[in-house]
Amino acid sequence: MGSNGTPGVEERPAGSAGATRPAKRRLLVGAALVLGTTLLTGCSSATTEQWKRLGLPEGASDRTEAIRSLWIGAWTAALIVGVMVWGLILWVSVRYRKRNEDAPRQVRYNLPLEVLYTLAPFAIIGVLFFYTVEHGNTVTKMDANPQHTVNVVGQQWQWTFNYKDTVDGQQGVWETGTLDKPATLWLPVNESVHFDLTSPDVIHSFWVPSFYFKLDVIPGRTNKFQLTPTKIGTFEGKCAELCGLYHSRMVFSVKVVTRAEYDQHLKDLAAKGQTGAATGGADATTIPGSGEGQK
Repeated sequence: MGSNGTPGVEERPAGSAGATRPAKRRLLVGAALVLGTTLLTGCSSATTEQWKRLGLPEGASDRTEAIRSLWIGAWTAALIVGVMVWGLILWVSVRYRKRNEDAPRQVRYNLPLEVLYTLAPFAIIGVLFFYTVEHGNTVTKMDANPQHTVNVVGQQWQWTFNYKDTVDGQQGVWETGTLDKPATLWLPVNESVHFDLTSPDVIHSFWVPSFYFKLDVIPGRTNKFQLTPTKIGTFEGKCAELCGLYHSRMVFSVKVVTRAEYDQHLKDLAAKGQTGAATGGADATTIPGSGEGQK
């Protein structure tokens, strides 16, 4: 029995429930501040820089700026549109949360408003399309006289690299990888490289994240692209197309070095007898069953 004589009812001090709400609110705000501070101060400088790039790795080719600006620009545009939409939804939800004399007059249509929300998406798409084409042309541009040419052969399940440079009088050298020992692609820094991509079996995809470029490797077809490595170092590469049982092991390294180191590496390959080209079979240059060469 409560103190007021009512069975089963216990009296509580007035305002006790209300007094606990501010305390809980202060506790939540304090916990959020501590968590936010911990996350911000715990980030390394490398992580902070990656946040600024919105998740992109540090660029290492002359295609970096075009892709970076397109990536960040697209996310910025999406954020602006999202904030506007969320803001309008919240404003309407609060401003007109109950019907009263302030509620707008209901009509069958509003022509200016309908024109606005019909044309606005077309304008946004048009701007994004323009910059996508402009940056895409920069990324896929091809020079008439690249300094080096490399034929990349993707096969189940490793990579072969055919360097077309003349080495000690021999036209080209090659190196290949295995599942136990993945291949390493050597490139000279600040010198343009033309890539020919071929495959003797299924579709693969040649991807070096730090180069900000990826292109499919298709049987019976030669896909081409060019770029210039701009930073010395070792970078990861991988196949970005599901190509079979050991797809996850189709990894390789890219070693960007000085021109002297690059030339010495090609001489070392020639000394091992790895001259000419290793194309991976007839299907790397012929569409099976058609007799037609690569296009």
